[in-house]
Amino acid sequence: MAPDDYLQKSPDSGRMGKAAELLVAATCILQSRAKLNVSTSIIDDEGVDLVFHLREHTATLAVQVKARMSDGLVVERGRFQAHVRNSSFYPRGDLDMLFVFVDVADGSIRQSWLVPSPAFAANTTANARGRRVFSAATSSSSGDKWSEFRVAEGMLASTVVKRLQSSDV
Repeated sequence: MAPDDYLQKSPDSGRMGKAAELLVAATCILQSRAKLNVSTSIIDDEGVDLVFHLREHTATLAVQVKARMSDGLVVERGRFQAHVRNSSFYPRGDLDMLFVFVDVADGSIRQSWLVPSPAFAANTTANARGRRVFSAATSSSSGDKWSEFRVAEGMLASTVVKRLQSSDV
């Protein structure tokens, strides 16, 4: 990856990405009626944006969030696509990849996929630019390889709770 790749991004992409991370955190706290707690990273160079845990429990789930906005060109074509830098991706049982499709008009999460990092690693390879590509149809009826990880709208918090309660974490 070229050191100046970040210059190709929109100047607003960092703000929108951080806003999406905070939207995920707030949504999960609200949907769980404050049973979930969320911590954010000051520096996310290890590929962790949020860390979830259930109140009064010790298990944690680290999450890397990749968000795309409803007014993006790829999303408008019915696809969600995101890149994960291989240099900061370290699959392990307590790390999930969370891909979220944000409706910018409503300020809500329209669609998401919560993929355990070992499953993400098994279903992707790093390309010549050192990136792993997640590409899924936004249609809930698609049968692509990521459909088993699709989270129905309004179910993100309960899905995170189930992951925390599973023996994998």
